[in-house]
Amino acid sequence: MKAAILGATGLTGSILLDYLLADPDYDSVTVFSRRSLSVEHPKLTVHIIDLMDHKSIENLLNGDVVFVNIGTTLKKTPDKELYFSIDHGIPVNVSRIAKTNGFKRILVVSSMGADANSTVFYNRTKGQMEEDVIKNGPAEAYIFRPSLIDGPRPERRIAERMGIMIFRILNLFLWGPLRKYRMIKAEKISKAMQLVGKNGYGQSIIESDRIADITVGS
Repeated sequence: MKAAILGATGLTGSILLDYLLADPDYDSVTVFSRRSLSVEHPKLTVHIIDLMDHKSIENLLNGDVVFVNIGTTLKKTPDKELYFSIDHGIPVNVSRIAKTNGFKRILVVSSMGADANSTVFYNRTKGQMEEDVIKNGPAEAYIFRPSLIDGPRPERRIAERMGIMIFRILNLFLWGPLRKYRMIKAEKISKAMQLVGKNGYGQSIIESDRIADITVGS
């Protein structure tokens, strides 16, 4: 299989890249990134590109499965128009290009709480993105909705790190219908994406507890 990744320098994207490069079922991995990578590998091709330059992506995007791990935050991108163009615009345009260019699957990281009808801008943007990716993308479109992600982020402040410690304790009490609210490790998200990229999955929307289940035994 031939894979493409947008967002390979982020937390889940960088782990996913390592998994794909080590997976013999993936013959090549093409990364589209705003900045250079420290990784080198015989299977790896890197295109340094403006991720909103959709025409250039259209000319370069080829393969079987594309992974979209792109996302920003309202703290990093307070301008709502720019935020929407990143969190909605990039995944949706990539989905259209992937369908046109013959990709079989697209996998996109969204967020728990995504809802196209939400009054909350963040949740509404994610929900609209999900609907448009599924509507306009390849026949197999998979949306990953992780809860709070547990992993090393250098930009996290003390309060955020304390919050993660609290959630690690809360995880012990979240069972049954509450399992999807458990904090999830970045490695589990990336491993689930690697596996679904190869094998597909029975539903388009994959909630956080289902993400964790996919990796059991792998």
